[in-house]
Amino acid sequence: MKRLFAAAALTLATTATAVAAPESYTLDPHHSYPSFRVSHLGISMQLGRFDKSSGKITIDREARTGSVDLTIDVSSIDMGIDRWDAIMRSDDYFDVEKYPTMTFRSTKLLFDDDRVVGAEGDFTLLGVTRPLSVTFSGFKCAVNPYNKKHICGGMASGTLMRSDFGMKKSIPSIADEVHFEVSVEAIKD
Repeated sequence: MKRLFAAAALTLATTATAVAAPESYTLDPHHSYPSFRVSHLGISMQLGRFDKSSGKITIDREARTGSVDLTIDVSSIDMGIDRWDAIMRSDDYFDVEKYPTMTFRSTKLLFDDDRVVGAEGDFTLLGVTRPLSVTFSGFKCAVNPYNKKHICGGMASGTLMRSDFGMKKSIPSIADEVHFEVSVEAIKD
């Protein structure tokens, strides 16, 4: 009887450890993209997006921990007008030749129960790294009905001041405050 009880206890301990394992996901570049909007002359909002990004998400729902690692190819900027894209790639703005990527590396994920609702971390743009907080809305995980792979995703959003990173050209005509959103879909590794 003692052996049976000991075996059952060992099985429960092993199972509990296995359940708490973190899950790793790779950003799906076909269903994820960063975008932003910034006021122009206080009259209109100029919209842009980046067509190339990569990254990883790690989540341990039970421990309420994890990480986000996002890299954006700045040269993939798309403002919808070729001339405007070229201006944004220049050293007056994103300076893509000197700084080809911008990154976000989380230091902490924020949870509501087992659901990710935000992240705090370090954002690097133009070689300058500053703390940045993002909010996640609609974050959930499911099985993709088409390919049967486990996926997680949602919308990350926030604001930043571009002058904090040295991008000061045309302020205030082009606002300092930039609103960003990152549509995220990631596939379990």
